[in-house]
Amino acid sequence: MEITLGENDRLDWVLKKFRRQITRAGLFQDLKRKRFYESRAAQRRRKDKSAARRKAKAARRREH
Repeated sequence: MEITLGENDRLDWVLKKFRRQITRAGLFQDLKRKRFYESRAAQRRRKDKSAARRKAKAARRREH
């Protein structure tokens, strides 16, 4: 991630922009997930649950 800092940019605005970019890229979630060891079975359950959530969301979109 890279943020270009201008002459008149306020530091708090730049930090907010940086944090927003990191959040959109999914780095916070990735760091939280990798903080502790996760077994293969737990990884599979998490991925299956995520896929089911995506599938349900797509089905809801098709209904409208």
